[in-house]
This record gives sequence, C-alpha cells and structure tokens, in this order.
Amino acid sequence: MEPSGEAYGRSAHTRIKRGFSFALIALLAFSAGIVVGGKNSAAEMVSSLPLVGDGLDATPNQSVDLSDFWKAWNALEANYVITHASSTLPSAKDRIFGAIQGLVASYGDPYTVFFPPKEAAAFSDNISGSFAGIGVEIGVKNKVLTVIAPLKGTPAATAGLKAGDIITAIDGVSTDGVSIDEAVSKIRGPAGTAVDLTIIRGGSSFDVKIVRETIQVPETSDGLDAASGVYHIALYEFTANSASLFDQALARFRASGSKKLIIDLRGNPGGYLDSAVDIASHFLPKGATVVTEDFDGKEPNQVHTSLGYGDIPSGTKVAVLIDGGSASASEILAGALQDNHAATIIGTRSFGKGSVQTLIPLDGGALKVTVARWITPAGHWIMGNGITPDIVVPITEADIKAGKDPQMARAITFLTTGAR
Repeated sequence: MEPSGEAYGRSAHTRIKRGFSFALIALLAFSAGIVVGGKNSAAEMVSSLPLVGDGLDATPNQSVDLSDFWKAWNALEANYVITHASSTLPSAKDRIFGAIQGLVASYGDPYTVFFPPKEAAAFSDNISGSFAGIGVEIGVKNKVLTVIAPLKGTPAATAGLKAGDIITAIDGVSTDGVSIDEAVSKIRGPAGTAVDLTIIRGGSSFDVKIVRETIQVPETSDGLDAASGVYHIALYEFTANSASLFDQALARFRASGSKKLIIDLRGNPGGYLDSAVDIASHFLPKGATVVTEDFDGKEPNQVHTSLGYGDIPSGTKVAVLIDGGSASASEILAGALQDNHAATIIGTRSFGKGSVQTLIPLDGGALKVTVARWITPAGHWIMGNGITPDIVVPITEADIKAGKDPQMARAITFLTTGAR
C-alpha cells in the first residue's frame, strides 16, 4: 500500500511502503500530520517517505554568495570562548549540520526537516517499529502545534483532547519553534509513563497529564438506523486493512436494502493512499481522477484514478461527514467524491494536510523534503485549505456534553428529505 499525506517520493527514489499514520506517530504521512502512539509504522499512511541513496549533487552553486557565512564561521573560530564548564566546542561537522538545519528552517515548511545523525537514527526507528504513545495526531497549523485528531478509544481521547487544540508546551517545555518530528518524539514514550501537555482551547489554557499506552484503534464501525433507514459506515483510520474492512461493511449495507449511506470521516487523520483510492473506486467510474500528486514541474504529475468497482446500488444517495480532525487520506476521499459529484459533504472544514515528503540520507543525517502536493480532481489544493463541506454544520461543546450530534442528524435529514 502507498501512504498518502506525507507521501513518499518517486522517480529515481525508491518508495518505502509501510503502515504509518504515525504508529506511533502515525505519520499519515502519510498524511496529514503525525499520530503519536499507534499500531502502524509512521511510513504507512498518507505520508510517504522513501529513502533515497546519497547520490546528491555537491557542485557549489556559483550564483550564491556565501561570504557572509564564512565571515560568521571565521569570526566564531577566532573569538568564541567557552563560558560554561559543561560546554564543549562543536566539531566542524556539527557546525555544518547546524547550518543545514538553519537552511532547511528558512523554508518555513513544518514538514521539511533536517535530522543530524542521532535524530535521523531515532526517526528511522520511529517509522519502522511500533511504539507506545497517547493516540493523537498532530500537525502545524497557523505556525502553532495543533491537535489534528485524538484517535478513538485512546488515552488522548479519554483525556478530552480535541481537534484544534493548541499544544503550547510538552512536559513544561515550550513548543515554540519545535518541529512536528521533535514534538512526536517528546510525546511518545514507554507505556505506563506520563506526558504533561499544556493546551490552549478557546482562549483558555490548561494542563493535562496523559499516561502512554500501546495504541489499539478500531478501524471501522457500521450499522443501520432503523428509524430513518440510513446506513452509516465510520472509518477511524486508513490502514492496510481499511479497504477490505470497508468492503465488508459495504456488503452489509447492500444486504440491508438501504439506499441511503453516510460515510463518517470525522476525526480520521488519514493513512494509506491506496486505501483511499480503493474506497473511492466503489463510488466513481473507472478512470475517474481520485487525486493528483503535483510535483510543480520538477517531475511529471502522478494521477491516481478509480478502479471503477461499480457495486453501489443504483439510486443510492451518499453523504460524507468531515471536520477539523479529518486529514490527509480522509481529505483525498472526501475531495474525490465531492468533485466527482458522487457524494454530498457535510460538517466543517477539514484540516488541510496535503503534501508529499521524501527522505534523503545525507552524511549520516537525513533530509525530509516536501516534494509534491495533493490536488483534488477539480484542481483544489488540499494543503492549508482542506475540504469545504457542501453543507456546513458546526458542532459545539454544548452539543457534545448533551450527547447531541447535529452533523449526523443533518446528514440523516438530507438523505431522507433532500433538504439542504
């Protein structure tokens, strides 16, 4: 399966296909951020991070004037004096790595990061194994560390974290300027240990202590609402198993005799691109565009198209629920169904995670670089924009406390009466 979100690079780059939504951090990568504490590996999800051999071009760019850099280098060499007993002079290689980190940071992209060797080794472990965490996907929005979505049934959800929460500190240390990968490494840890988060929500700040666990997240749930005759299928992640599980749920939908279907993607942080394409293929004709990877002319765009299963009963009406916790693969699926007029999207604007990353080894370190962006069939950028619902229905804290779900209720009303 190929992850969407922070997807892996292509062309001469070798794709690494694994489970991710950040297994731990589930990188949904693909996709959309990073899930801290999960059962898949970070590379599996909508984010792709292929490892590329270091056949990099080291030819100096003669058009760039590096005289200021060398002035600073030489001034430090000539003048710097150690003032703390614990301090040591950095090696020349450490200083070069520091310069590369500064160069990368100047691009202002939270998903483009340089890892020195130690951090690169830790990141490699992160995307190749399973770790304990709190079960939350995080991303950077408006330059602040933000909760994309707590995963259903995890410590983060139990502790009350919500999509849109701003994380201002981890264990008392400010997150200002911290990369997503750094934040993930701080939040994840051994099962049974705790992490303290400082949260801002609605203008109020509060602290929450969350005990880490090995995360097990349900992937789907489905059933028929007998009163309305509406069938619902909820997807909580896009894992390697999601397409098969959706097939099974869809078979139960057909057996129910209903022709009214709700696909609930709220709080779904994303995952495998292939799963999103496979699920979209139930609703779209063969060859219809699901999503395009736009490489901005640096290599040919890659268009992912429907397999055209054609197994949805004729006359079926479909509504898709999204919110600020719907990211990456969720946005790809919702955008594909919306732009192809196969479903009506209801809820609130999605998160807006739509970039593709490649991982490039560099002298023991690693450079994670954004190489493409996800574009919906109608040409809309997902990154930073998200998917705008056809019918906007907010949900308030009061609704949640009262056990009300106005978004689901509106979807049922739309499917049964046609009222928008």
